[in-house]
Amino acid sequence: MEQRHLGRTGLRVSRIGLGTLTWGRDTDEHDAAEQLKAFWEAGGTLVDTADVYGGGEAEYLLGRLVDGLVPRRDLVIATKAGSVADPHRRVDGSRGHLLAALDASLGRLGTDYVDLWQLHAFDPETPLEETLQALDLAVSSGRARYAGVSGFCGWQLAKAATWQLAAPGTRTRLAATQMEYSLLQRGVEREVLPAALDLGVGLLPSSPLGRGVLTGKYRTGTPSDSRGASELLAPFVEPYLDDAASRIVDAVTTAAEGLATSPAQVALAWVRDRPGVAAPIVGARNAQQLTEALSVETLSLPDEICQALDDVSAPVHRYPDQDWSTL
Repeated sequence: MEQRHLGRTGLRVSRIGLGTLTWGRDTDEHDAAEQLKAFWEAGGTLVDTADVYGGGEAEYLLGRLVDGLVPRRDLVIATKAGSVADPHRRVDGSRGHLLAALDASLGRLGTDYVDLWQLHAFDPETPLEETLQALDLAVSSGRARYAGVSGFCGWQLAKAATWQLAAPGTRTRLAATQMEYSLLQRGVEREVLPAALDLGVGLLPSSPLGRGVLTGKYRTGTPSDSRGASELLAPFVEPYLDDAASRIVDAVTTAAEGLATSPAQVALAWVRDRPGVAAPIVGARNAQQLTEALSVETLSLPDEICQALDDVSAPVHRYPDQDWSTL
């Protein structure tokens, strides 16, 4: 699998990442092992997790599989901290919480360091410079090799990345930002992606298959074994089952038929090759699904198909993005 630099750093990652959101909850150790082995054998390196996935079970599971199944040196392990299971405070970006969370993650993962450590969300109740200092301390102590953010909107990303660049050699630059990005969700193109491109931060798209909808599986109903049929995840999928999404899915399906490939591969190739994207993060239910997604490595969409997909999925950007001087 092709390797790409993550942002304006020396860290190289596979251009498809493996997500572990359901590990330890809906994905058991057997299925996780099959996925990780298939990913590694395909040349994949970037494995994305978080301290809250499965209540910590995703990190435990990944830690048990590393070395026993796949050499640690062959993987780029990315995890996150900052989300908390507190109904009164969903995010804790305090330096104390973050560094304690990192130590706990290292224990669950069974490793001395993570390759990429990300803030899971922006904490409006903690001074940003305190939150970012945790990244600096993690990198300077060797517990993290690179740092990034997740879920930051445009101004938050720009502020954080600029702060880190203001003292080169003292503060660690942001390597990555993780946000949802797909043909069904192009909101990052408004401000997040331009900020990332300008400041040299690589984008790691989550839900690149539109929460599974872009596979086409929901065109005629909700399969009983799908996320849309799950009591826990149905509300996650439902927003992408409207008429506007159906038109985009139809276009993706038409493109896939013309290219003799699958809708999932078309949708994944589209987002993988967008400017500023380093590696879409793919979460699969089993190794068979993952193998299908990984076969996108040999697919490059023709320009005319990219343009057609761009047109049918174009987001509506008005003020202040629209050039009102031409009106």
